[in-house]
Amino acid sequence: MKKLRAGVLGATGMVGQRFVSLLENHPWFEVACTAASPSSAGKAYQEAVEGRWKMQSAIPNSVSNLIVKRAEEDIDEVCKEADFVFSALDMDKQKIREIEEAYASMGMPIVSNNSSHRWTDDVPMIIPEINPEHVKLIEIQRKNRKWKKGFIAVKPNCSIQSYIPVIRALEKYKPKRVLVTTMQAVSGAGRTLEGWPEMQENVNPFIRNEEEKSEKEPMKILGKIVNGKIKLAKSPKISATCIRVPVEDGHMASVEIQFGRKINEKQFVDGIEKYNPIAKLKLPSSPEKFIKYFNEEDRPQTRLDRNFGNGMGIPVGRLRKDYFGWKFVALSHNTIRGAAGGAILLAELLKAKGYLN
Repeated sequence: MKKLRAGVLGATGMVGQRFVSLLENHPWFEVACTAASPSSAGKAYQEAVEGRWKMQSAIPNSVSNLIVKRAEEDIDEVCKEADFVFSALDMDKQKIREIEEAYASMGMPIVSNNSSHRWTDDVPMIIPEINPEHVKLIEIQRKNRKWKKGFIAVKPNCSIQSYIPVIRALEKYKPKRVLVTTMQAVSGAGRTLEGWPEMQENVNPFIRNEEEKSEKEPMKILGKIVNGKIKLAKSPKISATCIRVPVEDGHMASVEIQFGRKINEKQFVDGIEKYNPIAKLKLPSSPEKFIKYFNEEDRPQTRLDRNFGNGMGIPVGRLRKDYFGWKFVALSHNTIRGAAGGAILLAELLKAKGYLN
């Protein structure tokens, strides 16, 4: 099978680097073009990231000598060299919207890691295992904007990846209220512990805008397409507290969930472990098991379990019941499942559904 040529906008940043790393030897896609800020433009990729390559693996040989283009100014060139692009731009949100729309208007499919279009009415925000049916919004988007081939699809915030799968998997038991406290890694801020000494031996109880995203984005993901846009779900009601902790990678969530229907422990565990509605598509980045329940009382643990399913699976554990409802702990790898890996899986879904060719 001939591979589709992928471009990466914002390729020199942490999420852009993760895209480059994860796409090495991908069976469907290959990185054919990189673009970033003017300060990196004109350099070979390996030169542009020299001294700031954050990945544990080496820079892929197939990408190291690609000449970095200007993400905003070289749109025509990128469109000639790529069949679609991943957006990992890190700049003003309005500017990101303008750049992504400029590419889409040129006939380029955009799969974005950014938040700038998450609340645009005709742009789908998708976790492939949760709301794959929202890809149909692309047809509405193209009609609204008179785009023939281009479109924008986005993935949601990294903070919700661990607990929204559990809510969806147990939907028939009518989740009503959710209390969640996330303990989020420093890479979620594009940082490392080595480069952020203030976070070592420290916990920061505030992450700007994160609680709002954690409470509101699920309502769009769990909603339905009505009259050309997403009608937001009304339940469950989610209350979130988001905390930064001194961990490199991995967002852990302590969750309490109240159901409208009776559910016992076996139904809870079976419901989440058997849930994977896109398994039949056999997407390359889709984990063999989407959600895994750990019976050990001290699991999941960030360092031990964040790479479950190559960083794309969701480990869950510590299930117990109290006066409120059911309590559990869940984990997701924030820069793989929660960022680049989630966007790559979304691109795979889009290809399987005929939106990339």
